[in-house]
Amino acid sequence: MSSTTVTGPADIPAPSVAASEEAVDPKRMIAFVIMVFGMFMSILDIQIVSASLSDIQAGLSASSTEVSWVQTAYLIAEVIAIPLSGFLSRAFGTRILFAMSAAGFTGASFMCGLTSDIDQMILWRAVQGFLGAGMIPTVFASAYTIFPRSKLPIVTPVIGLVATLAPTIGPTVGGYITDVMSWHWLFFINVLPGIGVTLGVLALVDFDEPNLALLDHFDWFGLITMAGFLGAMEYVLEEGPQYQWFQDESVAIMGMICAVSTVLFFWRVLTAKEPIVDIRAFTNRNFAIGSIFSFCVGIGLYGMTYMYPRYLAEVRGYSPVMIGETMFVSGLAMFVAAPLAGRLMTRLDPRYMIAAGLLIFAASTWQMTWITRDFDFYELLWPQIFRGVGIMLAMIPVNNIALGTLAPSMMKNASGLFNLTRNLGGAVGLALINEVLNDRTDFHIDRLHDRMNWGSAAAVDLLNTLTQKFQGMGDAAMMALKELSMIAHRQATVMAFGDAFYMLTFFYVGLSILVVFVNKPKAGAGAGGGAH
Repeated sequence: MSSTTVTGPADIPAPSVAASEEAVDPKRMIAFVIMVFGMFMSILDIQIVSASLSDIQAGLSASSTEVSWVQTAYLIAEVIAIPLSGFLSRAFGTRILFAMSAAGFTGASFMCGLTSDIDQMILWRAVQGFLGAGMIPTVFASAYTIFPRSKLPIVTPVIGLVATLAPTIGPTVGGYITDVMSWHWLFFINVLPGIGVTLGVLALVDFDEPNLALLDHFDWFGLITMAGFLGAMEYVLEEGPQYQWFQDESVAIMGMICAVSTVLFFWRVLTAKEPIVDIRAFTNRNFAIGSIFSFCVGIGLYGMTYMYPRYLAEVRGYSPVMIGETMFVSGLAMFVAAPLAGRLMTRLDPRYMIAAGLLIFAASTWQMTWITRDFDFYELLWPQIFRGVGIMLAMIPVNNIALGTLAPSMMKNASGLFNLTRNLGGAVGLALINEVLNDRTDFHIDRLHDRMNWGSAAAVDLLNTLTQKFQGMGDAAMMALKELSMIAHRQATVMAFGDAFYMLTFFYVGLSILVVFVNKPKAGAGAGGGAH
């Protein structure tokens, strides 16, 4: 006679403690997605106006120098606010800080769209950049404190994708919006999503508690010196290349302010009881080296987003929409590469991924060293694909190496510093690239002019051909000389682009060697399942 075994509740396997710790509250997951979208809006707005500055200039009756401040004001305000966000996040808590940032960013966006005066536009762009900047490092810090380490291969590719994709597609999105509607909608388009992000964060975020007592020790002197240090540095880097650096009085004055503020700022953060920015994270070797990588990746991320549109506009004569359509390839490559990078993080040493990503990025710039005036969509296709894949393979493990070995208590300050390095890298990269393009263009123009003389059969033949082309249209000889000069200048510009890409190739090949100094993150480091 067979016996029947009865299974009671005690016989049912209970979920393990480890499994329960690995689970993520769906409410927190939704809140995090909302925060990531807010970060996307903030980073997107760095570059969204770049393809539409001429339309904004016409709409506001501004000079070319004045309209450049529509972007510069945002960048200066943002680099000041990003490191400040660590202190404010500890004081107000993630929920209040993020909601204030999103609401302020939304309001400033609305005012930017309404303005009809360039001075007001610059003011509201600065407010927009300062308030929106708080969303960026807060998302990074939240990811490493609320998610267990086993979830990071899923979470960090999302953050990395947003941080790199947003500035890349900014000119594309801006070009389409301006072409279909008007430049005002570059800002109005933020309003409804911004309100949604603000309300969603207030309703769902519960990652930590505020510590308002920290505000009693707020270091105003530290804030002023940090603003002088970072703001003046950003000004010098933005304006220096076009005004012969310190030969311009305003650049020289800001350079002196930067130098004095830098000394006072670092003295203050090293001696204050509650510094405005805690730089102790740099004593962690992985964080320090990861920040160097972030700085250098920022050079390529923002540098390429600047160089490709400039080449397409100056040499190919593309409209903003055509530039956006061509640049879309890089964004698509990043989107496809992000989940691949997440999978590889669980199987490969992240140091190998960083080296591979940097070498792939170097391959993309190497292909561009052969650039000619005829490079079009198909010639730019593979360089852009390699660029997108390389950036993602490098940036995602850099995030993990830099932040994945820090104690949760250091995460908020460290996240602000880490994001600051990427933006400063972009600022330094743009300044260097502008300097190289300007100097090398002048160099190649001189060389071409030396070769275009009456002793050059090729130059004489081309001049005769152009003269015949303009017969019957006025002074054919003079028009032919002007056309020949324009051809020489365009060719010099193309050759300067090739030189800049050549420089970047060797820079990133050399940078890939730096991974030998990185320690592999230990399993479990930086996991924040219970750190909130």
